[in-house]
Amino acid sequence: MQGTVDGFSYGLVTPVAAFLMACLGGALGLRCTTRSLRGGGGFKAGWLALGATSIGTGIWTMHFIAMLGFSVRQVPLSYDRPLTFASLAVAIVVVGIGIFIVGYRGATALALVTGGTITGLGIATMHYLGMAGMRFQGRVEYDTLTVALSVVIAVVAATTALWAAVSVHGFLASLGASLVMGLAVSGMHYTAMAAVRVHLHGTPLPGTGDTAASLLLPMLVGPAVFLVLAAVVVMFDPLLVMGEPDWQKPSGRPATPRPRIPASAYGEPAARTSRRSAARAARRDGHRPQDW
Repeated sequence: MQGTVDGFSYGLVTPVAAFLMACLGGALGLRCTTRSLRGGGGFKAGWLALGATSIGTGIWTMHFIAMLGFSVRQVPLSYDRPLTFASLAVAIVVVGIGIFIVGYRGATALALVTGGTITGLGIATMHYLGMAGMRFQGRVEYDTLTVALSVVIAVVAATTALWAAVSVHGFLASLGASLVMGLAVSGMHYTAMAAVRVHLHGTPLPGTGDTAASLLLPMLVGPAVFLVLAAVVVMFDPLLVMGEPDWQKPSGRPATPRPRIPASAYGEPAARTSRRSAARAARRDGHRPQDW
């Protein structure tokens, strides 16, 4: 029997909340990656790890907030806790690999493509692993072409985000990049959900494991607390928030000494100026100046 799927059980509440969470994680991750590229030193790995964890946590939280609005009308849904949180670990680790490649290899085309591909595949893996943790009396089938499209969107979004992290400077520009990233990640999620076909079999049984409502608390409280703490770290770093001030940026031109302007440039011969200076010095010493 074909199940009736509803991806917007709570209207626009879950899509908007999911989008905002993706934007928050993306904004923190992009700024941390930018900070690691500018600062370098011993804290480089720490900034990259914080950025990877922020992006991975934001994407994972976005996914399961969006899944709160997903339902199959004929049967109750539940989620397997180990698989659900394994998808969080996959998101952080795989996204971290992509970010570390860009962080240590630089903003070369090869590094961006490689890191973006790995990060995008990590986003897609997180999504489908999270879907594998869904439990109900039936099975999920996917449309192959739509799944491929969702993976392409994830890779393009991740590559664009990494490019923005190394190329976009300033708070407002980074904010715009994070909004684009949140839109792309949300678009990838709902594109992937459009590929879902649910087939029910047998008599519907009560779901086993955690329901969507019971997962709400750890999804919102745990990752949200982390993202808030990450935001505090970001806000206490002025360079990370505002970017490099213009007056600190190297101009690329060596400083030129101020030229010494001769007295003749002002329309007065240099010899006449020297004679007048000598006359003033003689008056100060109490002598009568000679007839020059």
